[in-house]
Amino acid sequence: MTKYTIRKTDINKALKQADIICKRNGLRLTKLRQDVLSLILKEGGYVKAYDLLDELKKIDPSAKPPTIYRTLDFLLEHGFIHKLQSLNAFIGCSHPQDHKECYFLICNNCQKIEECCSKKINNVIKNTTSKNNFVPDQAVLEIAGTCQQCLN
Repeated sequence: MTKYTIRKTDINKALKQADIICKRNGLRLTKLRQDVLSLILKEGGYVKAYDLLDELKKIDPSAKPPTIYRTLDFLLEHGFIHKLQSLNAFIGCSHPQDHKECYFLICNNCQKIEECCSKKINNVIKNTTSKNNFVPDQAVLEIAGTCQQCLN
């Protein structure tokens, strides 16, 4: 299992990496996309779409819900963020190149979220879906519980 977290000092690095990935794939990391990604990364945890919209309006007063949702769709599609289904919220991805093997440990007490990756879990999902003649569009594994810090 590999754990990933984005620290505030890594935000510029993550934004630069996103720009490089976009250029390599013929995509544009527009100012709006950079701003939204930066807002998500600065949060350090998860953030909901309408909270993002409120923050974005401080930068661009004309921002509307479709603006934020289109931007989130782009960032999700290209692996720069994850959507936490159970929280209906978004969290930055610290490693967009290894995006497919992620799962999340979510503390019910402090709301801390650890992004973890495991080839073994990914292989189990692939084998299970294959045996059942099922083609997944996405798999998001979220494990709720109590983190070590809250246990102490």
